[in-house]
Amino acid sequence: MSDLKKTNAPVTTVTYDRNVIDTPTDNIYEAISVISKRAEQINTDIRRELVDKLEEFATYNDSLEEIFENKEQIEVSKFYEKLPKPHALAVQEWLDDKIYYRNTDDNVEE
Repeated sequence: MSDLKKTNAPVTTVTYDRNVIDTPTDNIYEAISVISKRAEQINTDIRRELVDKLEEFATYNDSLEEIFENKEQIEVSKFYEKLPKPHALAVQEWLDDKIYYRNTDDNVEE
């Protein structure tokens, strides 16, 4: 996964110029489809990374009455909460021309 600290994706809502978004494909729906698929990939990667890091600090107990708040887990969770959302990361990658895509319909011969 790319370094999430170095991204310039916005953490708040941003309005984009439709013409800029659909320039690579000349079709806004195709562009949104590519971006949404990339956002799903990013979300899966972030979730997997978060779970792995939280498990590093996990403490397991047999007693259900004892609940420990692990400070390391809280800090890791706070870091991930402050990150830009996956869709914002995907849009930024799209605008930076970092997403490879191809139209499979172009390769079909009739």
